[in-house]
Amino acid sequence: MVRQALAAAASALLLLVLAGCDKAPARSALNLATDDPVVLATGQRIYSAQCAACHGAQLQGQPNWRERDAGTGRLPAPPHDAAGHTWHHPDEVLFNITKYGVAQAAQLKDYDSAMPAYEGVLTDAEIVAVLSWIKSRWPPEIRRQQDEVDAAARQRK
Repeated sequence: MVRQALAAAASALLLLVLAGCDKAPARSALNLATDDPVVLATGQRIYSAQCAACHGAQLQGQPNWRERDAGTGRLPAPPHDAAGHTWHHPDEVLFNITKYGVAQAAQLKDYDSAMPAYEGVLTDAEIVAVLSWIKSRWPPEIRRQQDEVDAAARQRK
């Protein structure tokens, strides 16, 4: 009887843990690991496979990334290096754009973007690894500025 109760409790706990697997990490859990070599190696590998074709192997983005394409009306992929605007956004926004796509993350119903949503393609941990690797490539001053943007956003929540 006790074993059955313990097994039922363990099963219930496991279901609770698994139920949260598809959710975005809580703000406190969304910490980029820019100094963890394992996370950075994972992030670099995933970025190369999933992101570099559009955003560039050196994070340089596509040419004329601020100008809409005349044919599609879409903006080209922006750079993720210091010349881009990625570092202007808090970590949670970057995570949500990557996981859910620009339109859903920004709540812009009719926004058309070539940026795919990676929900169901990458795990939350893999998205964090990619963002960690991107951030690790920024100069110290840009990283400091993005840390301030992120800290301010966390305080507003």
